[in-house]
Amino acid sequence: MRYYRYDFQTPLSGLDLARAGIRFGETAEPRPGPGEVVVRVRASSLNFVDLVNLSGMFPGADGVIPLLDGAGEVAAIGPGVTRFKAGDRVLANPNFLWLAGEPAPDGWGGALGCTTDGMLCDAAVLDESALVHLPDGISFAEGASLPCAGLSAWNSLRGGPTGKTTAPGETVLIQGTGGVSLFALQFAKASGCKVIATTSTAAKMERLKALGADHVINYSEHPQWAAQVLELTGGRGVDLAVEVGGPNTLPQSIAAMRIGGRIALIGIVAGLGSIDYMHMLPINHKVLTIFANGMGSRRDLEMMLRFVDGQGIRPVIDRVFPFAEAEDAYRHFGHRRHVGKVIVEN
Repeated sequence: MRYYRYDFQTPLSGLDLARAGIRFGETAEPRPGPGEVVVRVRASSLNFVDLVNLSGMFPGADGVIPLLDGAGEVAAIGPGVTRFKAGDRVLANPNFLWLAGEPAPDGWGGALGCTTDGMLCDAAVLDESALVHLPDGISFAEGASLPCAGLSAWNSLRGGPTGKTTAPGETVLIQGTGGVSLFALQFAKASGCKVIATTSTAAKMERLKALGADHVINYSEHPQWAAQVLELTGGRGVDLAVEVGGPNTLPQSIAAMRIGGRIALIGIVAGLGSIDYMHMLPINHKVLTIFANGMGSRRDLEMMLRFVDGQGIRPVIDRVFPFAEAEDAYRHFGHRRHVGKVIVEN
């Protein structure tokens, strides 16, 4: 078995601001225990949380095999396994303890590639409850792109704990060209919604338009881009903001909302910082709903896969790296110039 592990004593050269690295290793082929499945990993993908882990922000990840997302085929099953057989195409759910329903203490606290070994390996041992069947119409690389970013987008549009699903004709605001934002764009358009996107370059503006965005705002030219959003919506504001930027973009998202709108809080890709409470007051004035997004349950993943397969949605893949070049995949992803998902293939 080949794998990489986080090694917080080894710098990953060439990745700015990272003080931790990953190291390659090999060990004997794993054997499944009771209720376990050995997955021959064919593809895995990177997410922003993998850069956060690489920075050493969460010391508990040291020594863990990275990456939340991975797809492959069942190589072996242990005693008592009933949901899978050898040869089945499967996809891992990053929140492997969350099976269905709302988050609860007894189904929380485990995340592949963060609290336990993830998918940057060529053979992973997982409990059968952590896996779902991958539809034949979705490739391993496409499947590997979906769990973390796709579920974050999916549950944003479905309203998370609010249960308010985005309706046809509503307007969704997305930020940038990362995985979550592009999946939110694709899911929103497939659901009959309008999409307003923000990005920083003319080339990315054209790419977003080609993917179906109704309007794109260059935030380098319009730092206070909420004004453009309000103008585009006739002063009404958007129904849902898929907020991936964090404290440096949240005030603009709040300003861009309609009365009674919803904001899905997901990431901090625009960096950390503080927020003036004056920027938060419109939450009350507009009676906004702000909800957290923790990817999703196994049932959510199954529902999303049916939607993706049924709608013929093709995940946007920026670049595919061979397993031997996993460090280069991290560097490419860390430079933040990608559009869509970065994949590692075995």
